[in-house]
This record gives sequence, structure tokens and C-alpha cells, in this order.
Amino acid sequence: MRGHLLLTTVCLAALSTAAYADALPIKGSYGNKDGCAYAKTGESTGSDNFFLLTSEAITTAASYCDIKKVLKTEGKNFTAAVSCQAEGEEASIDDTAVITSGPKGYTIGFTSDAEIKWGPLPLCK
Repeated sequence: MRGHLLLTTVCLAALSTAAYADALPIKGSYGNKDGCAYAKTGESTGSDNFFLLTSEAITTAASYCDIKKVLKTEGKNFTAAVSCQAEGEEASIDDTAVITSGPKGYTIGFTSDAEIKWGPLPLCK
């Protein structure tokens, strides 16, 4: 009986943890050549031209943005709260990413700086 109670407690804890994790409702990875190479192998090419979008994060050669919460979904377009950390920095910065689907893939922008546009990032093969 004690084993069943422990198993039930562990399962409920896992379910409650999963409920707090948020991810973009996309399948696969989207990126440029070097970003897709990283998605496939887990090894960086060392390129400064590196962009990768997954359901959990936005990764570039110089930064990593964790998807914290999907704020809005309109078809294949998303607005998400992100926490970004620049290479070599310990502190992270909260921002809002606007992820737009187009014929050539996803384009990523940030509300904090309208000048930033990454993409289009096609589906990695």
C-alpha cells in the first residue's frame, strides 16, 4: 500500500510540473543552415550566423531565449513571453517575442526592439 501511495504522489508531482511548462505549438525545428545543423547533431558549427527556433527556445550564436509562456496564438503566429540570456552574461532579460509564420518559414521579432528581425527560418530537414 505504501508503494502505491508513493507512486501516486510521484505521478501527481510530475503532472503538476508539466502543467507549468509552456511551449510553442510547433512541430520540428526551424532555422538557417547552421541552426538546423545544431538541431540535428547537437554540435555548434561555430558560425556567427546561427538561428534556431524550437517549441522550447530561440537560440542564436550569441543568445538563448527560453519560452516562458505563450501569450497569444493566431493560427501559426504566436506571441510569447521569453527570458533571454546573452552569451557570457549571467543575468537574463524578460521580453516578448512575436513569431510570425510566412511562406519561407518563421520570422522572429521582439517588442523591446522593433529593429530586430530574425528569419525567415524554414523547417529543418
